[in-house]
Amino acid sequence: MAILLLLGSCKKYLDINSNPVTPQVPMAESLLAPIIFQMTNGTSQDYRVLFKVTQNMVGISTNINSLSWEQHGFPPASDVGGVIWRMNYVDLGLNLENMINDGIANQKFEYVGIGYAIKAWAYQMTTDLHGPIILDEAYNPELLSFPYQDQPDVYARVREWGQLAIKYLDMKSPVDYTAKLASESGDNIYRGDKEKWKKFVYGLLALQYSHLVNKPEFKTAYADSVIKYTNLSFANTSEDATVFFAASNSEDSNPYGVQMGYLPGTVNYYARPTTTIVEYLTGGVRGEAIPDSKTSVDPRLGRMLSARLSDTVYVGAIPTQGDESTGVPLVLGHLTSGTTGTYNGKYIFADAARYPLMTYSQLQFTKSEALFIQDKKAEAYLAYTQGIREHMTFYNQYGRSGNAPDPVITEAEISAYMTSSEVAQSPEELTLADIMGQKYIAQWGWAGIEQWCDLRKYHYDPTVFRTYHQLTEGELALGSYAYRFRPRYNSEYIWNATELDKWGGLNPDYMTKETWFSLP
Repeated sequence: MAILLLLGSCKKYLDINSNPVTPQVPMAESLLAPIIFQMTNGTSQDYRVLFKVTQNMVGISTNINSLSWEQHGFPPASDVGGVIWRMNYVDLGLNLENMINDGIANQKFEYVGIGYAIKAWAYQMTTDLHGPIILDEAYNPELLSFPYQDQPDVYARVREWGQLAIKYLDMKSPVDYTAKLASESGDNIYRGDKEKWKKFVYGLLALQYSHLVNKPEFKTAYADSVIKYTNLSFANTSEDATVFFAASNSEDSNPYGVQMGYLPGTVNYYARPTTTIVEYLTGGVRGEAIPDSKTSVDPRLGRMLSARLSDTVYVGAIPTQGDESTGVPLVLGHLTSGTTGTYNGKYIFADAARYPLMTYSQLQFTKSEALFIQDKKAEAYLAYTQGIREHMTFYNQYGRSGNAPDPVITEAEISAYMTSSEVAQSPEELTLADIMGQKYIAQWGWAGIEQWCDLRKYHYDPTVFRTYHQLTEGELALGSYAYRFRPRYNSEYIWNATELDKWGGLNPDYMTKETWFSLP
C-alpha cells in the first residue's frame, strides 16, 4: 500500500505540465538564443578538421591525429568530424522542433519563420558534409535505428522549409515580440529583423543551386535560380548573417576567439594558415606567388594573417608535411607578451568578433560564377569586382575586434589592388579561376562547408584553384581526395551500423565516394 501511494504521488509530482509555473515544454522565446549559439558551436568544432581538407588551416605536427585529415583520411573510432551531425539532431534537434511547434500553436510567427530558416540551413550543412542523412524519421520515438535519405530528398526538403520560413516571416504575430528578439537573450543574428531573415533564406537557396554546376540543367535552369535568389538576398555587407558575442566570458565569446579556445586546442594540431591562402594573398590568384613575402599589393595579407616573428615573412604550412620548425603563426595573432601572454585576436578570430554564417561578398562570387557559366561575362565581371570590394568592407566591418586591431583598408589600397595584375581588368580577361580564387579568399577561415562544396564540385581542379596544394596518391590516406565525412561515430557506427552499411558506410574508403551534388 505504501509503495502504491508513493507511486501515485510521484506521478502527480512528475506531471509538471499541469503546473504553469514549471512547464515541461519550453517557450519559443527561451530557445532561440541557445539555438543560435549552437549554430556556431557545432560548425566551429568540425571546421577545425574540415579546414585541413580545404587547406584553410592545418597543423605543424607530424602526429597522425593532426595529419590524417590533411591526408583526406580520418582517425578511426572517433567522433571528431561528427559535431555538425550532433548539432543538427541533438543540439538544435528537438529544441528547434519545440520552438517551431510552440510558435505555430501560439501564433509566434517570427519564431516559426526563423526556426524554419535555421532548420533549412542545418540540414543543408549536414547533407553537404555527409551526403545521405536521416530526414523523415529523425525524431520518431518508436525507432532505435534510423533510415537515411539521399541528397535529392534533402535538397528538396531544404527548399520546402525555406519557403515555409518565408511564409511565416511574412505573417504578423498578434503579440509584439520586437523587444525580446532585439535583446541578447533573443535573436543574436538579426535582432528580429524579419526582412533580413528572408534574405538569409534566399541566400541559402542561391548557394544550394550553385552546388549543381555539374548537372545538365545548370546552365539553362539552375544558374537562373542562383542569380534570382542572390538578387533577392543581401543588398550589402551590413546585412551579412553574423552571430553577435558580448565576450564578457568564455561562454559568451566567439568560438574562434582566445577565451573559448577551440582554435589553439592542441596548439600544433590546428589553426596554422597554409601555403594555399598565403600564395593567394601574395600574387597567386592570377600570377605566381612571391616567395618569402613581407608585403603584398593585396591589402588583406597583413590584415588576415600574421607575419612570422623571427623575420616578418608571411609563411604558410604545407599540408600533410607538419613541421614545427617553420614558425608559422597561429591565426589568432601573436602573444601579447613573450611566451606567457594571451593572443591578441586577429581578423575574425577574436572574442568579440562576429561569427559569420553567410556574407554578401560570398554571394556575389556565387552569382558571378553562375553568370560566367552562362557566358554572361559583363554581368559576371560586375559581380566579381563587387565581391572583391565587399570582402574588403567585410574586413573593415567585422575583422577588427581583437585586442590590437589592424588599421582599416583604405580606398586607396582597394583601388591599387583593383587595378593590379591580380584582378581581371575586363570581362574578356575574366576566368573561372579568378572568381573561385577570390571566393576562396573571401570564405577563408569561416565558410568551411561552402568552401568544400566549391572544391568538390570542381573535383579539386588545379586550373580552378590555382594554389591548392595538390596531394600525390601516396600522400592521400585513402588513395584519393575526400568527398564526404563519415557520420558521427558513436550514434551511427555503434547504434545505426546496419543502415549505414546499406550506403557503403562501413567501407574504409567511404570518405572518397562522391555525394550526389557533384556528380553529373
